[in-house]
Amino acid sequence: MTRDCKAFLFAVTLVCCAAGLSSSVGPAAATEPAEHNRPYSPYAARSYPTRVYFGDTHLHTSVSADAVAWGARLGPEAAYRFARGEEVTASGGERVRLSRPLDFLVVADHAESFGLLREAIEGNTLLMLAPRARQAHETYGTVTDESRNAFSKMIQGNSYKSAQPKDGLIATLVGKRVMRSVWERYIETADAYNEPGRFTTFIGYEWTSGPAGDNLHRVVVFADGADKASQVMPFSSDDSEDPEALWATLDAYETTTGGRALAIPHNGNLSNGRMFELKDMAGNAFTAEYAKRRARWEPVMEVTQIKGDGETHRILSPDDEFADYETWDRGNLILSAAKKPEMLEFEYARSTLGNGLKLEAELGVNPFRYGMIGSSDSHVGLCAVEEENFFGKHTGLEPSPTRATDLFWRFDDEVVMSWEQASSGYAAVWATDNTREALFEAMKRKEVYATTGPRMAVRFFGGWSFTSSDAASRSLAETGYAKGVPMGGSLGDAPSPGASPSFLVSALRDPIGANLDRVQIVKGWVDEDGERREHVYDVAWSDPEHRLPDAVTGKLPPVGSTVDVAEALYTNTIGAAELTTVWTDPDFDSGERAFYYVRVIEIPTPRWPAYDAQRFGTTLPPHVQTVTQERAYTSPIWYTP
Repeated sequence: MTRDCKAFLFAVTLVCCAAGLSSSVGPAAATEPAEHNRPYSPYAARSYPTRVYFGDTHLHTSVSADAVAWGARLGPEAAYRFARGEEVTASGGERVRLSRPLDFLVVADHAESFGLLREAIEGNTLLMLAPRARQAHETYGTVTDESRNAFSKMIQGNSYKSAQPKDGLIATLVGKRVMRSVWERYIETADAYNEPGRFTTFIGYEWTSGPAGDNLHRVVVFADGADKASQVMPFSSDDSEDPEALWATLDAYETTTGGRALAIPHNGNLSNGRMFELKDMAGNAFTAEYAKRRARWEPVMEVTQIKGDGETHRILSPDDEFADYETWDRGNLILSAAKKPEMLEFEYARSTLGNGLKLEAELGVNPFRYGMIGSSDSHVGLCAVEEENFFGKHTGLEPSPTRATDLFWRFDDEVVMSWEQASSGYAAVWATDNTREALFEAMKRKEVYATTGPRMAVRFFGGWSFTSSDAASRSLAETGYAKGVPMGGSLGDAPSPGASPSFLVSALRDPIGANLDRVQIVKGWVDEDGERREHVYDVAWSDPEHRLPDAVTGKLPPVGSTVDVAEALYTNTIGAAELTTVWTDPDFDSGERAFYYVRVIEIPTPRWPAYDAQRFGTTLPPHVQTVTQERAYTSPIWYTP
């Protein structure tokens, strides 16, 4: 080696050492950590959720007694194929497909006489010895208006369970054998269609408690596969109508199998004030132990579905101009008693969240610490709830020229018309991956939100140090997790006297959907007198240069409308594709318990009857609602001093 070469290498070594670099070459140098152990790529080494996954946690197929009696012929396999994006043929004969595949699905058929009616209709030889099963086979074997009317008459004045082919069959060895066979095929099908990373299927069912017609239903979701779920049978309301019995069953399942489960209460608008009442089934006031068990087993609630929206009611929130949305408030499941104003407080999400704060102050535990999701409760085996692709609650209300003006539900003189169905909703889940484990964990921690159908991407973080510049960051989620907690989280004491919580919010429109009108933060709190209070703040909206809040009322002017009802069209010439902001609570009192959640509202778009009228060339009566403003509701962030 020449003197010049030695001098050059020595110089290079000195430079490298001065820069704090190794003079060696090869893999060791390439793996040296960057500053703060952060990779150069901002997308590497993330541990927080980076994607939102959309699905339905509440879909019925022909396994459910009421669905098959109304004419549903699609089973779980067809439901999974449809949800993952395949084209199928509906029970009514129409070909149908989603605009885009969903990411996950819970087929949640009724536990009561699980699959027995379908087996009877199909002529299961083990069941034909039972007179009621033979009657069901003869009555419902062919789907006609007469068979649907027969089903409606069977349940009138009672609950849908009277339509089941009982005759003591459920308790017999034959009945149990048939139901076990149906359950085994059901969970095996779920496992067969579960594709981690692409499409997730959850094993689940619906516990259908309805004392006197009051809807106390819960969807049970297992995090596990057939190996564990096969060790139990669905727990039904024939076993008990008390939610505490259901929770005990889930506790026994986890203890016995090492698996995991949760329960999701329906929106409460058909419970006649019983879903979220402040007493247990025996009429006793809540105890701390009861509150703890309820919070343990029910982390999320269903806040919107086909049978109406359950966020709030115009009577409960008279100052909220968006409160009267897809309201269905005429009694319970069988319309056996008129709805009374005093019932409403215990049926809707916003008032329930407020009552949870009051109970927490009394008991030390909040039994109503719910995250919020939407789902369909469709009984046609199709999770099709987009306004232009709506296939109805049951097969009698699949698309037809007359369905918008057809009767949906009748009991004595009380009626609900088909046009009153809400084309809603979906569950949105922020998870680290599209797997059973990751999605289940997200539901448990409540990092979820409800949508009435559109697939808006909504982020919501709360903390004490967000600034306006955080809203401008394209790494918004990284900032949100670093400086605060996500939806479903909780804020503790303020870091300093006089500090107020700040919230980082981002909403992106559905890529193939409507622009956004506004983003609101709904605050609920308990004041110094122990009274439940609420306020809705507009925090970001489209066209802010021209749409200014009213100087007196503080209300924003409407966004306007581009809807052409006759043609079932709208344009995105108004509204915004994205709304992002940081908002600080101007009315914060550090001594008051509070919750905050985000409501995102789209610009007006055609409602599903408008699409029906345009496609079938029919004329709708003037009272039929043809325009909607779809929305999303996030899980709350709580402040607990």
